Amino acid sequence: MQDIATQVVDLLNGLIWGKVLIWLLVGSGVYFSVRLGFVQVRRFTHVFTVLRGSRNSDDAGISSFQALCTSLAARVGTGNIAGVAVAITLGGPGAIFWMWVIALVGMATGFVEATLAQLFKVRDGNGQFRGGPAYYMARGLNARWMGVLFSIFLIIAFGFVFNSVQANTISGAMQGAFGLPNWLSGVVVVLLTALIIFGGLRSIARFSEIAVPFMAGAYLLVALGIILSNLGQVPEVLMLIVKSAFGLHEAAAGGIGAAILNGFKRGLFSNEAGMGSAPNAAASATPYPPHPVSQGYVQMAGVFIDTLLICTASAAIILLAGVPAGDAEGIMLVQQALTSEVGSWAKYFLAVVILFFAFTSIVANYFYAENCLVFLERNGARGLLLFRLAVLGMVMFGALASLPFVWNLADVSMGLMAITNLVAILLLSGLVIRLSQDYDRQRRAGQVPTFDASAHPDIQAMIEPGIWDHRKGD
Repeated sequence: MQDIATQVVDLLNGLIWGKVLIWLLVGSGVYFSVRLGFVQVRRFTHVFTVLRGSRNSDDAGISSFQALCTSLAARVGTGNIAGVAVAITLGGPGAIFWMWVIALVGMATGFVEATLAQLFKVRDGNGQFRGGPAYYMARGLNARWMGVLFSIFLIIAFGFVFNSVQANTISGAMQGAFGLPNWLSGVVVVLLTALIIFGGLRSIARFSEIAVPFMAGAYLLVALGIILSNLGQVPEVLMLIVKSAFGLHEAAAGGIGAAILNGFKRGLFSNEAGMGSAPNAAASATPYPPHPVSQGYVQMAGVFIDTLLICTASAAIILLAGVPAGDAEGIMLVQQALTSEVGSWAKYFLAVVILFFAFTSIVANYFYAENCLVFLERNGARGLLLFRLAVLGMVMFGALASLPFVWNLADVSMGLMAITNLVAILLLSGLVIRLSQDYDRQRRAGQVPTFDASAHPDIQAMIEPGIWDHRKGD
């Protein structure tokens, strides 16, 4: 019976990720890029203008910077290290070029879903902002059933299974670098996770605001040091990436097809644009300028940082070290490359980086799942306690065991979640075009873009009453 279940899950995984989702994600990103006039290029510098004012918050919402860090906490995981290594191993250096391409179009997708999440956010029982795909499906499409399906898919994938995967990665890294038994790593991770998630949304946001810049900054600094010490090789490596991307320098079985497929897959897994995960954090922010589109720009920065900076850093470490892809794979390939460049202490540094990357993912993944639990109206004190205990149980389970079948099932669940979200944002994309035009019009007039719901009666009828009223005149 288990063999049949495994075959069914593998079949669904192959269908969803190999035939449907990857091209739906790419196609959606291209479509949004064209419809928005390539906003990710045209307004790229404006992203940093918005980020300068992103530390504002109020009683109802966290700051845009905290929302960005929370989404980055989930985005930036072991996939930024191991995933890049796998892409190079299977698709050659050219996979990195296609990873950059998918990040570029993914920035437009991230812009759309974050803008919609802000527009359709609500206040929960504590007066805090909540929102995300489930909410814009229910309000924007009048399809609560769709939001329920999305929420179930996300809770399974992000709330439970992916957290066990991250815990498994942590325990493996700690055992390999420091000889710590898996059970001890599991207990420590469970206690630290409990300390943060029982503190609620603001506790998660404060943790992310501190941990994410620290962990990403440390990793990028080491990568920058390696780049500077091998500066003469950089043009050669860049040419290798471009040539391999177009089959002019075959570096892997499958040639250009392998480069494109693996670059797309790893890029999509890493930046999560279109998956419907990051909008859960985006909706919780009090944006400045006080307009839904400003949070779209902030989340575009998340895709840029995740793939074009951190994944590129991993690629640089591997390719500049010149470690043959056949000698190692995954985390081991990066470790081998780091060791050859900076010495044996790289083993311990990489273990700590993995610890931070994976642990912040656990915390952010929990928040996404809790957000969907609120949507399902199963967030009473008892329900929330049971849910948190179940998440902690999966973290401990993941530290001790490895169940590929369960993880493959989570991939199916995440794939279905992403398909549901992409259908929704494609149907609602017209609203984002209107909001973007409204934002640009106010900027051209020299005003601070401020969303006035009363100027859009059809939109006002769909959003929660009063949710944007206090923004007038800010």
